[in-house]
Parts: sequence; C-alpha cells; structure tokens
Amino acid sequence: MSREYTHGHHESVLATHRWRTIANSAHYLEPHLAAGRTLLDVGSGPGTITVEFAERLAPASVVGVDAAPAAVAAATAFAAEASPNTDVRFLEADAFALPFDDGSFDIVHTHQTLQHVTDPVAMLREMARVTAADGVLAAREVDYAATTWFPKLDGLALWLDLYRRVHRATSGEPDAARHLRAWAFEANLVEPRFSASVWLFTEPADREWWGGAWARRALESDFARHALDGGHASRDELQTISDAWAQWAEHDHGWLTMTHGELLASPGPR
Repeated sequence: MSREYTHGHHESVLATHRWRTIANSAHYLEPHLAAGRTLLDVGSGPGTITVEFAERLAPASVVGVDAAPAAVAAATAFAAEASPNTDVRFLEADAFALPFDDGSFDIVHTHQTLQHVTDPVAMLREMARVTAADGVLAAREVDYAATTWFPKLDGLALWLDLYRRVHRATSGEPDAARHLRAWAFEANLVEPRFSASVWLFTEPADREWWGGAWARRALESDFARHALDGGHASRDELQTISDAWAQWAEHDHGWLTMTHGELLASPGPR
C-alpha cells in the first residue's frame, strides 16, 4: 500500500532528516516520555529521533522500523556511534504488517510517514494494534500547502506546486496535517487529541542549511528524478527551483515556516 518514497535517500535528504530531534519534531509527545516505557518508531529514517527516544526512555527497549534498507543501515550506524549503550535497534518492516504482537509497545510513534502511504488509515490501525491498551499512539505530519516564505520568489512558488504534484504522483498526501483528524476517527482511535506547531527557518545558519539542502535536492534527489520521469517539470524548471532556494538562503531577511499537525490517541478496542 506504499509506493515510491518521493524524496528518496540521497545524502541531501538524509541530512535534513538528521536535523530532527524531540525538541523540534516531537515536543508534543514529551509528557509521555517516561523512563522505562517501550517505544516503536514507524518510519524511523536515519534514526536521530529514535536514538534520542532510547536515551530518554532507558533502560526500556526502543525499536525503529523503516521500509528502506538504506535508512535502516544509516540508522543502525548512527546509533552505534552516537549512543552505543542504549537499547535501540532498527529493522526493515512494512508499516501495514508490523512484525510485533498486539499491544507490544507503550508508545508507537511516527513522524512524516502517513503522508507517504496510500492508506494512512490502515497504517494508523496497524500502529494501534501494536500499542498497549494503556499506551499512546503519536503522529506528526506536515501540511505543505501551508508553507510560507519571504521574500516572494517565483521559483519557490514553482517548487511548492511541483512538489505537491510529484508527491501525489509517487506517494500519498502532501497536505497530510489537515487530514489527521479525519484519519484518526476513521481508524477508530480513542480520545484523539490534536495540536499544531511549526518549523521556522530564518537564522542565517538555518537558511544556509535548509536552502542549501533543497538546492541540491531539486537537482540530485529522487524528487528530481520523479519530476523529470513523470513529465512534471523540465531540467530548466528544476534549475530555477534550485536557484530560488539558494537566493532565499542568501537573503538577509529570509523566512520560511512549515506547519505540522500532531495527533495523540489511545489504540481503542481490539
């Protein structure tokens, strides 16, 4: 039920994923991160948040799963170097058929994964299956259409339109945040609670890093391949997008926000 991952696993993609931490990407889950609680991270990518979960929840076991072998290998290597004494491991697994018994984990978390599957409701149901009856299911998803930036750059408007078209053609729903409530109720989750937060990129170092990464992704990542192979954009248009990201990054007053929706829920009856 999943298709190709829109971004792929080019180094420019993994670099942005490694930036993610509990503080900037899972703050809404903080009250539930008590030492000794087991956790499953679905779609764990390069593992930075997962390893931080393991450090916070020690001595409990933390498991990260991802469908991409490259992501699992990167996460395993990162964990071995960054936190060799924590109980964390990474496995290749299907988010629609998790290889765990019912109620195996106190916390089941996903970050930016529901947007990349064709049936997010089925994924939520599978996450709920492996969540303990008194546990918590957590999800955080972006809404690309709610992205804002300054200065006004036609190249970034082109990027946003193209990205949303490529994402829908290859993965799922790029504006996932606004769908979280509907998906949660369709999945029969119990007492779902919702919140929202933003990523803000405006300091020079943040602009240089984020804009530089996207300047490369626009030309070198699987996003570029999907855009070209699917007939969504020309090579010149991708170059225009790359140049716009570089221009934005260099602007003294550059500003970018990305809005995210957050879900906390109980698994519900089985």
